[in-house]
Amino acid sequence: MGIKDQFQDKAQELSERAKRPMGNAKDEASERASQAKGRSQQPHERRDEAEDRFDADYDA
Repeated sequence: MGIKDQFQDKAQELSERAKRPMGNAKDEASERASQAKGRSQQPHERRDEAEDRFDADYDA
């Protein structure tokens, strides 16, 4: 194996290693976004429930 082959192998290895954390970071970001989306919907659901109770109280 010549020096050129060694450098190509090392470059390939570093390239693959660099791509791995990027994939993990994207997964983490999308997971955090979906969690935040779930949290942001909860206050709306509570408000809707409160409005329903208010309407039910005054309809009676």
